[in-house]
Amino acid sequence: MATVFETRLIGNIGKDATLRHLENGVSAIQFSVAHNKNWKDKKTGESKTKTTWVNCTIWKKPNSNFDLLKFLKKGTLVEVIGTPVARASTGENGSLQAEIRLTVENVNILRHSDRLDDEEQIVENERDETSFIDDVDLY
Repeated sequence: MATVFETRLIGNIGKDATLRHLENGVSAIQFSVAHNKNWKDKKTGESKTKTTWVNCTIWKKPNSNFDLLKFLKKGTLVEVIGTPVARASTGENGSLQAEIRLTVENVNILRHSDRLDDEEQIVENERDETSFIDDVDLY
């Protein structure tokens, strides 16, 4: 019987995505997404927010299309779907730290950052967002 272990995350990108090329020809687009949990403190009535950062990686085959990279800018609201990976490490002060990573299989741009260049804005406005995402070679 097949199983599924998948996570769907909607949040804002924390900083512009970066591209790394590995020696084997595979490339990685990396970015972080913030998930905010909002609640009201029952004792004080004060609104509170806890932010969890999730590090995301899109693995790309050699000679892939990297058009998506220019849209993964700080502040962009995205939906990412992929397989979660948790890692533990020791921090500089010796404390145990946890990290959540997501190997991304699908990205949907829900709202663009205002940081796109004018030329990119014009191109994006002329395209249907769904067809653009389908054109990107994700795996």
